[in-house]
Amino acid sequence: MKFSCEKALLQEAISIASRAVTTRSTIALLEGLRITATDRLTLAGYDLSIGIKTTVDADVVEPGEVVLSAKLLGDIVRKLPDDVIWIDVNKDLMTTIKCGRAVFNLIAQSSENYPALPEVDSEREIELPQKTLKNLINKTVFAVSDNMAKPIHTGCLFETQGDRLTVVGVDGFRLAIRRETLPEAPAGGLHFVVGGAALREIERILSEEGDDTVLVSPGENHILFRMGSTELIARLISGEFLNYNAAIPADLPFTVSVDTREMIQTLERVSLLVSEKLKNPVRIRFDGDVMKMTCITQLGKSYDECPIGGTIDDLEIGFNSRYLLEAFRATGEDSVRLSVKGALSPIVLTPIEGDAFTYLVLPVRLKADA
Repeated sequence: MKFSCEKALLQEAISIASRAVTTRSTIALLEGLRITATDRLTLAGYDLSIGIKTTVDADVVEPGEVVLSAKLLGDIVRKLPDDVIWIDVNKDLMTTIKCGRAVFNLIAQSSENYPALPEVDSEREIELPQKTLKNLINKTVFAVSDNMAKPIHTGCLFETQGDRLTVVGVDGFRLAIRRETLPEAPAGGLHFVVGGAALREIERILSEEGDDTVLVSPGENHILFRMGSTELIARLISGEFLNYNAAIPADLPFTVSVDTREMIQTLERVSLLVSEKLKNPVRIRFDGDVMKMTCITQLGKSYDECPIGGTIDDLEIGFNSRYLLEAFRATGEDSVRLSVKGALSPIVLTPIEGDAFTYLVLPVRLKADA
């Protein structure tokens, strides 16, 4: 195998494919990238759960396929000068990497036993702008669970009804729902759950600029995301996902509007006394047209206020400040509608207009006079 490739192109391809390479596998081949040279150059990484394959332009003199250490190859290419890189692999798998005056000699591995990426046979697909999917993932994946006792909630639910796509993340303490109108409705309704780890890798690859689209193709056990010259394949999670519509309280008698930025800044100030060791809740007392926030830990006490549009009288409720902060940050709006029922009911955040999102955060039971 022998080919040449521009450093910038090769470095980007290595970076993308390496996201699916494991560093803690008992299978040594999985710590490498499978490099295939045909009319173009294809790099693939696979950790048996997530597989990423990306293709770049290259001048292929002799076709072939080998496996090279992802970390070592990435480190070498990153340090090489900005020029054309030549890679030559002989029949004994001795690999020579040349760029400028720099030369490296490595031993490659045969790709014969490298596991094949799963084939995804999908009859229905979703096509949408990459920046749209990136935003949907970013605004929901933070709420997925890391508790493997219920694996189905370690991923986000994707569900379509007509031309509406709903993405849901839940971890037992909060619920994040984003809704988007698709350019074209898929045939029939779709319902599948993608793991949080895979979604975070997809989010990193997706572009938030331009009009590039992504094709989402769910199969029976795996799902394929095709983004230009890059493909990511992940295992779907099976199980019964939370009935998220039933989890949202139907009767929310108290509703006000809140300036998102001011709420975030107030919460951040009051939460300065909270740490990993001191996870005390923030107390929020609704007093007319203002929210009075207090936090007491072993370090001391903090207090601040945030005005609201509307009034709620004599209601005190406690929250994990990080969960509440993440929900407000994810809204992406200048102001939001805040709805609540009582001290033991969740706070629900929705847009002032429309239904693009719903965020729900469960309260923390407060100790009396703490």
